[in-house]
Amino acid sequence: MNSPAPRRIDEIGDESRRRILDAAEELFAERGFDRTSFVDIAKRSGISRGSIPWHFKNKDGLVLAVVERVVARIWPAERYQSVPSITEVFSETAELLRSGNSALVFMILVEALGDRGVVREQYREFFARRREGIEELLRHKRPTGVNAEMAAEQERTAAVALNGALLGIHLQALVDPENVDLDAALVSMATMFDRNLADVWRTDQRLESSARRGPS
Repeated sequence: MNSPAPRRIDEIGDESRRRILDAAEELFAERGFDRTSFVDIAKRSGISRGSIPWHFKNKDGLVLAVVERVVARIWPAERYQSVPSITEVFSETAELLRSGNSALVFMILVEALGDRGVVREQYREFFARRREGIEELLRHKRPTGVNAEMAAEQERTAAVALNGALLGIHLQALVDPENVDLDAALVSMATMFDRNLADVWRTDQRLESSARRGPS
């Protein structure tokens, strides 16, 4: 049985929602959440102010919808159904930095550091998904014979460091594009990571011995 064709009113509603989200995303990146009003979004989108709460209830609902869309675009949930190589991760990062409104990622970060709970939670999830993806990649490269529990902790730590490095390169490319060669920086990072990959699972004997003794 075929699915029913979308109704014209539904198509109009979907188009209005998309235009509102597009306008809100642009304005949030330009001005921040607090300095963007429904009036501003209505003017930018060409959709009446009264339609915005009909789609999103309130500003928190709109913020949440924008953040969810940005996160899904930058790092879709299905990305790690297959495990990429480290080179692919860095290549995709460069592509993502050039597509869409990547500056909003850092605008979200600024808001997440404040008291706005809905934004903080979404950004926390964004970070977590990126770390989990990198951890999955490292698990598939884990040497045989290592302690699984210790290796998992080391992979988690490496994922935090690598994720931070990627975001740091991104930020520098956004604020100082004339002096930051994005591709060269990502190639340099990928090369260093590849050359030192075995160090992810390197065991510090002093720390291992201390862990076995337990707290004094």
